[in-house]
Amino acid sequence: MGTVSEFMKTVPMGPPDPILGLNEMFGKDTDPRKTNLGVGAYRDDAGKPYVLHSVREAERRIIEAKMNHEYAGITGVAPFVDLSLKFAYGDNSKVLAEKRVAGTQTLSGTGACRLAGEFYGKFLGKGSPVYMPDPTWGNHIPIFANSGMDVRKYAYLNRKDQTLDLEGMLKDIDKAPENSVFLLHACAHNPTGVDPNPEQWKEISQLMKKKNHFAFFDSAYQGFASGDAERDAGAIRQFVDDGHCISLAQSFAKNFGLYGERIGAFSVVCQDPEEKARVESQLKILIRPMYSNPPVHGARIIEIVLSDETLKAQWYKECKGMADRIITMRHSLKGKLEALGSPHNWNHVTSQIGMFCFSGLDEKKVNRLREEFHIYMTKDGRISMAGVTSGNVDYLAECMHAVSK
Repeated sequence: MGTVSEFMKTVPMGPPDPILGLNEMFGKDTDPRKTNLGVGAYRDDAGKPYVLHSVREAERRIIEAKMNHEYAGITGVAPFVDLSLKFAYGDNSKVLAEKRVAGTQTLSGTGACRLAGEFYGKFLGKGSPVYMPDPTWGNHIPIFANSGMDVRKYAYLNRKDQTLDLEGMLKDIDKAPENSVFLLHACAHNPTGVDPNPEQWKEISQLMKKKNHFAFFDSAYQGFASGDAERDAGAIRQFVDDGHCISLAQSFAKNFGLYGERIGAFSVVCQDPEEKARVESQLKILIRPMYSNPPVHGARIIEIVLSDETLKAQWYKECKGMADRIITMRHSLKGKLEALGSPHNWNHVTSQIGMFCFSGLDEKKVNRLREEFHIYMTKDGRISMAGVTSGNVDYLAECMHAVSK
């Protein structure tokens, strides 16, 4: 290998992260018209980061209580874990009442996905297949590949009209080897914003049950997608009601605006309490050498909000307000494109849901938007609708029309 310095010379320069690299370009752009539609974080109608009032109140209570900064346990802040499971599975969940859901706090949704990869990789075996929708959140692929799993794709998006390819999805589920892991977006699919409807979820669930597949849900937008946290958990609860022993990654970054606190949870539905105990013991064994235990501040905020009926009601109102603003911007953008006489069908802008809109613009058009009009979005044409405001929607529509004529 040679000397240390010779070894270090062999370390290559890695490619820039597609999102962070986009943000760097945006930061260097001096044009006053510049618009950032790449970042996956909520912005208010002035384009500014938004902190929920319910979160501010919870923080105030934490400070006044003079809480210490001792380590949490390996599985985190226990009341937070309990409340996050009720949030996802429901207050009247049978599997929670039967005490057969193993749960742990994680480093947001990314950490929960990595823990899932390590768990399945260890007990299904390295090289076991995990199927992801085509397309999926870009980070899903390296997370599971680095966990030693064989990442494969299943049909998801019909790129002709930006809608769900249910037929292709079911075909791929059916032909996959039994006992494969299938990664499913619980709601507000990233990057497309295309979700199955309740009847389609039932059909997907029945086929996966027939094929003995493992259903792994990534839930990053509960409440933030439709404005209704119960509705957004519908797919999760359908699969549990159908008898699946699902696993679930939860993130509280978007719906609570706690991006930098890295607060999330991972859970596994088990057959009985004894199996739950065994699974929890293995999750601890996986967590301990990775990050030992998670941070406490974000968990305390969620605990306070979800355990106080007044604050919880306030959070629901604020979360719905964020969702409603994005829905309003979807309708505004679609309407303005149509008013400009665009020859294209933009129905997908309003039929999709959540933070992101899969515009259908190809890489050439995306590059032109950036280079000529200073509008920044990912090369696949994904628009972060949180970056669309009443102040820039006219300009965005005009520019999208210009490049898509």
